[in-house]
Amino acid sequence: MTTQARAAILRGINEPFEITDVVLDDPRPDEVLVRVQAAGVCGTDLGVQAGHIPFPLPGVLGHEGAGIVEAVGSAVTSVVPGDHVLLSFTSCGECRNCRSGHPAYCTYFLELNLVGGQRLDGSATISKDGKGVHGHFFAQSSFSNLVLADERGVTKVDPEADLALLAPLGCGVQTGAGAVMNVLRPEPGSTLAVFGAGPVGLSAVMAAALGGSTRIVVMDLVDSRLELARELGATDVVNSGSTDALQALFELTGGAGVTHALETTGSTKVAATAADALAPLGKLGLIGAPAPGSTVQLDVNFMLNGRQVLGITEGDSTPQLFLPALVDLIQQGRFPLEKMITRYAFGDINSAAADAKSGQVLKPVLHFEDLH
Repeated sequence: MTTQARAAILRGINEPFEITDVVLDDPRPDEVLVRVQAAGVCGTDLGVQAGHIPFPLPGVLGHEGAGIVEAVGSAVTSVVPGDHVLLSFTSCGECRNCRSGHPAYCTYFLELNLVGGQRLDGSATISKDGKGVHGHFFAQSSFSNLVLADERGVTKVDPEADLALLAPLGCGVQTGAGAVMNVLRPEPGSTLAVFGAGPVGLSAVMAAALGGSTRIVVMDLVDSRLELARELGATDVVNSGSTDALQALFELTGGAGVTHALETTGSTKVAATAADALAPLGKLGLIGAPAPGSTVQLDVNFMLNGRQVLGITEGDSTPQLFLPALVDLIQQGRFPLEKMITRYAFGDINSAAADAKSGQVLKPVLHFEDLH
């Protein structure tokens, strides 16, 4: 069986996406063929385009897909054709971390999702003109109107849910919300400081607003993003370009420091500030990914007061459990995701990428109606 698709190929670093015809491989027993309805554009996609993330090119990116199942492999049991699904990261399912409920920390996470450009056995999921094209990006490559996805990265959702709205749940939203709900878990009376009001940071704010934190403080350089943070649940905002963030946090907490902090920018300087802001027993979650080899100096004596620094990937989520819960919250109007989304036609992918890089929009979501 030959499956034709229309995909956005990135041929090289700093080059534009080129929409062209490709051919998908047949589904393996554990794979699902999905007709994509929408796909979020994430900072990780843009990082590959900019050359910061080592994914082999030419290739097809995209890892926040949402669509409808067209066909399933012989061993797939969790979905059937016609199901509405969200696509997220995959995992091996066999290593200690997967088996203990932490698939985001799968031993083979990088090879399966980010750096390989192919299945683990070396086979390509996408080809053009008879030659393999690097794909299998987060086991989906959803910058395409049809994708082959690993079953472990596929989550069935309510057929009444708006797939065009839900696509970003697969990575950025899951990461920010999960960091708060699954990892930091602020107790009633906590103070949470979120560094960075991008899509991940704002997802964390929405999650925190559902919990017991009595103070949610957001730091960013852009006033319009800080205003949106207030709309989404922040109690206080700080423009860290014009105000000393550390001093502001101590003033807001009466000198005590914050009980929880989340760093989403990837700046080691910001990470150091976030650590310095912690109260005794405080917890800092690191999400932003600076260049490999980057370091942050921490005073050991400062850390002896029970302070913790935690690295967080994908919100330490099990997608098939966490994503449906987020969908319910969105449908109930308690997680107003739509406030940070801007919709683009798939054919306008380069405009979407440019607008995200410039900061003109927070979260672009590509729509595929023109290709169905």
